[in-house]
Amino acid sequence: MAPVVGLRALRRLCSVALFLSQLYVLSGRAGSLMTTKHSQPQSAFAKSLTSTSTNTPYFKEAESTEIPSYVTKCPSNGLCSRLPADCMTCNTNYSCIYGKPATFDCKVKPHVHCVDQNNSEQENFTINMTCQFCWQLATADYVCTNSTSCMTVSCPRQRYNATCTVRDNVHCLGNRVFPKMLYCNWTGGYKWSTALALSITLGGFGADRFYLGQWREGLGKLFSFGGLGIWTLIDVLLIGVGYVGPADGSLYI
Repeated sequence: MAPVVGLRALRRLCSVALFLSQLYVLSGRAGSLMTTKHSQPQSAFAKSLTSTSTNTPYFKEAESTEIPSYVTKCPSNGLCSRLPADCMTCNTNYSCIYGKPATFDCKVKPHVHCVDQNNSEQENFTINMTCQFCWQLATADYVCTNSTSCMTVSCPRQRYNATCTVRDNVHCLGNRVFPKMLYCNWTGGYKWSTALALSITLGGFGADRFYLGQWREGLGKLFSFGGLGIWTLIDVLLIGVGYVGPADGSLYI
């Protein structure tokens, strides 16, 4: 009887152990399923965050629309034949006769708009000008740099290297910017009439020399009372003829 009871108890114990093992396995599978279900949306959300954070939006760069500097010199919708030289390109005709009128075929540059006599827009046109190189133009047709380091009253008269640029409304052959040797012709603001008036009235005290910036000569005249009048008379003559000028070497106004 005792062995039968022990056998039954052993069977019950085995069934309980089997039930607990199956319950453990089932609980493990359920947890893994829950984990995978919750992990899939998170991974998709992480992917969406990654894609939005790494992929920067693409903006198309605007095309360059820079306007050339010469356009500011070109009047809009004006006559093509009256445009400044920087607003057009012309076919150079070196076979023209010097000093004679010549016709040149020209074309407006990009971003330049002009019209003809009938107020119709055009690109190709002709201009009339005198056949001569730019460096052969009259002095009133170009502007040159000035120099304040040369003496205008020296003998012989000094020259300096200047860079000259043709005016916008003047047409010519060759380079519009060219070098040229010019006489010193700058002024420091001294007036010839003022210097002469001081020499006549207060020349005995050296006022004329002081005015012209010649301090040593002015002190000499001051302490010698104008060289007893002789120096005063000489300075009146020298300033009157323009031989004595400002100390900085400039011209009178």
